[in-house]
Amino acid sequence: MFEKILIANRGEIALRVIRACREMGIRSVAVHSTADSDAMHVRMADEAICIGPPSSTDSYLSVPAIIAACEVTGAQAIHPGYGFLSENANFVQIVEDHDLTFIGPSARHIRMMGDKITAKDTMKALGVPCVPGSEAGIADVEAALELGEEIGYPVIVKATAGGGGRGMKVAHSATEMQSAFRTARAEAKAAFGNDEVYIEKYLTTPRHIEIQVFGDGKGKAVHLAERDCSLQRRHQKVLEEAPGPSISQSERDRIGKICADAVAELGYSGAGTIEFLYENGEFYFIEMNTRLQVEHPVTEAIFGVDLVREQIRVAEGLPMSFGQDDLEINGHAIEVRINAEKLPNFSPCPGRITHYHAPGGLGVRMDSALYDGYTIPPYYDSLIGKLIVHGRDRPEAIARLHRALGELIVDGVDTTIPLFHALLTEPDILAGTYNIHWLEHWLESNLGGG
Repeated sequence: MFEKILIANRGEIALRVIRACREMGIRSVAVHSTADSDAMHVRMADEAICIGPPSSTDSYLSVPAIIAACEVTGAQAIHPGYGFLSENANFVQIVEDHDLTFIGPSARHIRMMGDKITAKDTMKALGVPCVPGSEAGIADVEAALELGEEIGYPVIVKATAGGGGRGMKVAHSATEMQSAFRTARAEAKAAFGNDEVYIEKYLTTPRHIEIQVFGDGKGKAVHLAERDCSLQRRHQKVLEEAPGPSISQSERDRIGKICADAVAELGYSGAGTIEFLYENGEFYFIEMNTRLQVEHPVTEAIFGVDLVREQIRVAEGLPMSFGQDDLEINGHAIEVRINAEKLPNFSPCPGRITHYHAPGGLGVRMDSALYDGYTIPPYYDSLIGKLIVHGRDRPEAIARLHRALGELIVDGVDTTIPLFHALLTEPDILAGTYNIHWLEHWLESNLGGG
């Protein structure tokens, strides 16, 4: 059993891991930059160690500093949370080379799924349905135009090393393809240092459905149904719910088994998410995230499981504490991401929290590192909290979310709380009849863009 785990992250996810460690009787080590010396995860951990200046490059992304922190504190394992180094295969290899345990999948699996073309080829070979598109990177605009005609427009040009919506451009015609191809390559080069792109069929009104999977690394795996993450702004998720309001039980069973069988065949270890575009009853693989997701609490809510605890157990070499037959959906859960951003442009809004009050009551969970007097630093992501609600069904969850948002108080900075108040009055949201383009259109009509 691990005696001490270092959390290579900050904010609410660091707190989430600290809490799981405490319940398991494991001591926790928080790392922090000088800008986070007063952060809640530093206060709550059993030990804390400063690893560098405010810049994430010199602190939370500094592999030597994190390894040194393990050596100084005697931590035996590292939990990466999400973001930062959580999907960095080189980091995982270095962790293992120092006789430490990385709480997550192997470097091989992270590397495999980190390249979009390799991931697609792997999943296709495992029987996972994929979007029609190129089998490899597209070298030049002539090849892009030829494939565009073959697949049929619209198509989307994507960076092979992409993520977060960067290096992605849609082309509705051959004329648009030339510009989309060149722009996507330029963005990919600037963002990822790799200008290779590939092309896929662009679905016009899909939903974004992701399947939560979990493997023991020894050939056993389960799925924990789906989350609908279709409400997005610039490819960034804003609201997630589980189960998906558009997915039937037969579809859930079918795609869930396909995903569980695939990760079992891979020998995958720990938590992962297989993401799809879903349209007209068909699922199309887009990527696999080899880490814990921001939206994992909605899955925990409907299944009554602790995914972080399970990550730690599997990393210790223990069997999973549940099998597929033990997993039964109970009710409905919704998560909204609270960002310190100023509407309508969603510009970051760091600053001092003058008053913070978290909502409570039955079926309400608030994952946040805020407290009265805390100063949100300007150096990191603007996510400051996740409000998760659970109800017996979707209408009850929506009613509970409406009530909880009314109780949530974050004074001193602008936040996205008003956005969710407005969204909960929209008939399409209440009915669950939205797709991945819905929020962008709504923002343009109601907030003048964003």
